[in-house]
Amino acid sequence: MNRLASPIRQHGFTLLELLVAIAVFAVVALLAYGGLASVLDAREDTAAAAQRLRALQLTMLMLQRDLDQVAPRGIRDEYGDNKPALHGGADWIELTRGGWSNPADQARSQLQRVAYAVRERTLIRAHWQVLDRAQDSAPLEAPLLERVAVLRVRFLDANREWQEAWPPLAQDEAAAADPLPLGVELTVELEQWGRVTRLFRVR
Repeated sequence: MNRLASPIRQHGFTLLELLVAIAVFAVVALLAYGGLASVLDAREDTAAAAQRLRALQLTMLMLQRDLDQVAPRGIRDEYGDNKPALHGGADWIELTRGGWSNPADQARSQLQRVAYAVRERTLIRAHWQVLDRAQDSAPLEAPLLERVAVLRVRFLDANREWQEAWPPLAQDEAAAADPLPLGVELTVELEQWGRVTRLFRVR
């Protein structure tokens, strides 16, 4: 007796099952993307904060080096007026520093005139190629810190009193005989971190 083999029936997904599978996959993918986006955003924020911290540390290091090597040598500005070795106001400071490296052995001084001030909410360090400037002596400027809301500078005189400018407008004979303050206090108010204050010893 011949028997016909019964055909093998193949089962596939129904349309409803496909729709459910696609919906589940979409939800899982959405959750995974949200978690990945959060991780990437956190990584970007951490990198930006680290960059700002490096800029702040570099700024304080440069200030420390400049003030450690301050030299008692006044200058003439572009108008021919005499300026003291260290000159500053409530929101800026300018000084003569030593130790300016000269690897190319150029015909110039080892002293350098530098200045710090805020322009367009950025703390700038400027320096000049010469000490006694001519009218065309333009400073070379380098940005150090961005988003600076406030810069404040104070100067500690020989009587251990804080002055808002240097040289002080009113000095006694003892203070007037000394061209350099005992110390400089610099305060920067940053949009991200608030107020940061650093005291530098000058002598």
